[in-house]
Amino acid sequence: MSQNQNGKDGTSNSRNEEDLEQLLSQGITFHEELNPTDTQVTASQRVDDEEDTTLPAQEHLQLALAIFAEAAQDMATAAVELSLGRHFACADFCNQVAEKSVQAVSVLRFGRRTAYDHDLHALGSAVGAPKEIQDEMAILTPFHPETFYADTPPEEADEVINAEQASTYIQHARTVMRWARNIVLHA
Repeated sequence: MSQNQNGKDGTSNSRNEEDLEQLLSQGITFHEELNPTDTQVTASQRVDDEEDTTLPAQEHLQLALAIFAEAAQDMATAAVELSLGRHFACADFCNQVAEKSVQAVSVLRFGRRTAYDHDLHALGSAVGAPKEIQDEMAILTPFHPETFYADTPPEEADEVINAEQASTYIQHARTVMRWARNIVLHA
């Protein structure tokens, strides 16, 4: 790279520092670069975003894949929790797997996450999941901590769910995840 205006050696770092110094010293403002029509479009877009909170179409798949990746990580964590004998934690992660898997589908279908009140069956219904998937999700609904701890003290949580039950919750979560995977990964 050739030598820069102030005589520095021209490395990438020094070039970035020079660019930053130039921007700071010249006091560049962003309003000067926008014309009035750009400002009007931006303002109307903000109103639309506040009402709908949808993402631009090009970001739908990226966000859906990111949410689905979180579901996959939660699935692995559920298996670890089961192996450690933390059965409620396993069930809670299964609940999260179902929710995140279906939210990934929601982002693809509607451009946003679907609001819900921890009722996974209702969430599945809202995104158009088949009845079988909604039923799988309904089984996992009680394991949202807010719901579960309403009737069970935290110190008793792992005693209420046994290993066999926790293992079946993993199977339910996997079923939901497989359904979502076929939609998200083939988009």
